[in-house]
Amino acid sequence: MYTPVDMKVFVILPAAGIGTRMAASQPKQFLTLGGLPILIHSLRAFAAVPRVTALFVAVRDVEIARVQAQIAEFLPGHTHPPIHVVQGGDSRQESVANALAALPAAPEDLVLVHDAVRPLIDAATIERTLDAVVEHGAAIVGLPAIDTVKQVERTAHGALIQATIPREYVVLAQTPQGFRCELLRRAFAEAAADGFLGTDEASLVERAGHPVAVVPGSAANLKITQPGDLALAEFYLSQRAGE
Repeated sequence: MYTPVDMKVFVILPAAGIGTRMAASQPKQFLTLGGLPILIHSLRAFAAVPRVTALFVAVRDVEIARVQAQIAEFLPGHTHPPIHVVQGGDSRQESVANALAALPAAPEDLVLVHDAVRPLIDAATIERTLDAVVEHGAAIVGLPAIDTVKQVERTAHGALIQATIPREYVVLAQTPQGFRCELLRRAFAEAAADGFLGTDEASLVERAGHPVAVVPGSAANLKITQPGDLALAEFYLSQRAGE
């Protein structure tokens, strides 16, 4: 499939998180992976996809100059697609909303949202996601569940199992998550009006009543959240370099 020539593709990378679970001296998006900041890996991945029109990075106000400096250092002379740095918010949802408001996007354009700390996203997965959004209007990358999934009730004495959920009914959500711009903006507006805070963009679009397709992800597209994740990402990166 392809993106129609009159349809633009915008990418939002929320990168305003502090990353307390990483127990690092700085936010995890600025930690080094293979000699480069994690955020730069993520930017490079999308910048290499010809269908992408522009990238928008949402960061804390105090980090804007730092990110602009890293882009200049590690992506020297980069002009297309342009990379814009905007102010993020206190939550992922607020950061994405801020970037979404800054997009010069038409209703029919496509918007991808990607975790800044998933640095090993590959071009093929990005392309598959865009194809699915063109076809369905909304799509996310998802990984099939491997372990047995239990539904539990939290009690004062610990978690008690309520049901076993068949694995074929479960996927682990990854990013990118992509949507028609008009749909995503409507979902965000409805969530804001109702004071609803979702865990990801798809949860807002689901809440707005639109079905969301799933495209296959991979274990390498991991989200760097805890110290061990960085070592695993280094392994995947070395494997990719050896191909």
